[in-house]
Amino acid sequence: MHYETCAITGHRPSRFKWKYNENNNGCRRLKKRLREQIIWLYEQGVRRFYVGGALGVDLWCGEILLRLKEQEAYRDIALVLALPFQGHDVAWDERSRRRMAFLIRHSAETVTVGTEDQTPAVNYRRRNEYMVDHADILLAVYDDDRSIRSGTGITVHYARKRRLPILLIHPDTAQVAVLPQGD
Repeated sequence: MHYETCAITGHRPSRFKWKYNENNNGCRRLKKRLREQIIWLYEQGVRRFYVGGALGVDLWCGEILLRLKEQEAYRDIALVLALPFQGHDVAWDERSRRRMAFLIRHSAETVTVGTEDQTPAVNYRRRNEYMVDHADILLAVYDDDRSIRSGTGITVHYARKRRLPILLIHPDTAQVAVLPQGD
């Protein structure tokens, strides 16, 4: 199978055992696995990666993509940030806002999907659907435990409904699985 575009989704730091401690071995293992999967996707033909602009997996993947893009072999990677609405990061800490601003400055494209007349929940859903609708494959950091309701879970379900192939990385073990297309 040949892919050209990938949407990336995953949990916020509060979902992980290590929370916001990116020096934790579990976080390092997950970031390493994300990098490996992004490289594998690149080798399958993916050049355009859609990332949702949230704390956690979105931010980490944006940074991984930009670091790869610095290397000659990956110069044609395009990071597309899909933001839910203007000012979605206003309550973030200063360091996280700076990291997001860096991603925005260096992204190939930044799309703000939501509008001010919608609730944040609607804008987050629209952002997630926008990314899936523009992707050939979904990379998700998600444990597929249907009892946990999350935006990531809703995005994975939407991708399955759209019959997208899904690469799943378990948030705690960093094990990779491929979900069958569709439900």
